[in-house]
Amino acid sequence: MNSPLGQLLNHCRILVVEDEYFIADDMAKALESLGADVVGPASDQQKALALLSSTEKVHAAVLDINLRGCTAFPIADTLIEQGVPFVFTTGYAPASVPPIYADIPRWEKPFNYNDLAQSLPDLVRNG
Repeated sequence: MNSPLGQLLNHCRILVVEDEYFIADDMAKALESLGADVVGPASDQQKALALLSSTEKVHAAVLDINLRGCTAFPIADTLIEQGVPFVFTTGYAPASVPPIYADIPRWEKPFNYNDLAQSLPDLVRNG
């Protein structure tokens, strides 16, 4: 990838947690187009937490809030403990996010996967 955009996330490990296959796949492709190394995608809490404990540290994460009837909040807590910046993605109203996560960036579905991917370099730098 020779374009500047192709290097925005060069060698950044980004965890993707999304239970809808096509959304996860499109998001992963958008991140990879910017040079990211995608970890996952994980479709549930258990898989995401296993990835976080068994792989190299991730630089950032994208978490769908609702994962097959469970929330991604335990994953968010682990990322906070590890000092890893992340964003939430959701189709639910802002009130569905507990106040403890009020400062976490939130992308409301549907959104443009490329726009989300292009926002992550700032998150990684400022995280």
